[in-house]
Amino acid sequence: MSAALESLQARLGHRFGQAALLERALTHKSFSAHNNERLEFLGDAVLSAAISGLLFEHFSQSGEGDLTRVRAHLVREEMLHRLALELGLAPLLRLSEGEARSGGAQRPSILADALEALIAAVYLDGGFGPARALVEQLFTPLVASTAAEAWTRDPKTELQEWLQARRAPVPGYRIEATRGRQHEQLFTVICSIPSHSLEVRGEGRSRRAAEQEAARAALATLKTADTEPS
Repeated sequence: MSAALESLQARLGHRFGQAALLERALTHKSFSAHNNERLEFLGDAVLSAAISGLLFEHFSQSGEGDLTRVRAHLVREEMLHRLALELGLAPLLRLSEGEARSGGAQRPSILADALEALIAAVYLDGGFGPARALVEQLFTPLVASTAAEAWTRDPKTELQEWLQARRAPVPGYRIEATRGRQHEQLFTVICSIPSHSLEVRGEGRSRRAAEQEAARAALATLKTADTEPS
């Protein structure tokens, strides 16, 4: 086994008994038919189970909905990509020449999949205990720093959940106006809720910010109307 893979095992805290599993976890489909796609499928499930256990232990007073939101926040592609880079997976990936030339070793989806495949490889090589230990090693430092952001539902999510709880269709958003120079633009967005005959405007320095403001205003209007005596 190469010195680079030996070093990776040290960073993982797991030494493989089956070296072929480690190599396969780092093999992209462009390189070989014996690639990491099946491992990525398994790794996704192992990661979900290990993260669920980690959150269950750390946030004993939190409900299912909050735990689900934090788990989704932690296992999204952006986070897996970041962790894969920190582990130094990019130069170890086995890619076709064409994929390598096009920057595949830095592509978020490829690195995120490789990390999930690596978790599956550890699971198959050593069982759930070592796989869980790896997940905890990677994610425990993130839990405290990302939990506060992840627990708070953004206005768009809260509005959608409020409407779905009442069996109403999800809202629609459209840009009404864009003002200002390119780097100082101000967006005006309309949040439309036909089921309640409601249209509310929001403004922000980006389309996303304007949508969030419109959703916040719409939700406030709906909650006020919901509490008024009929």
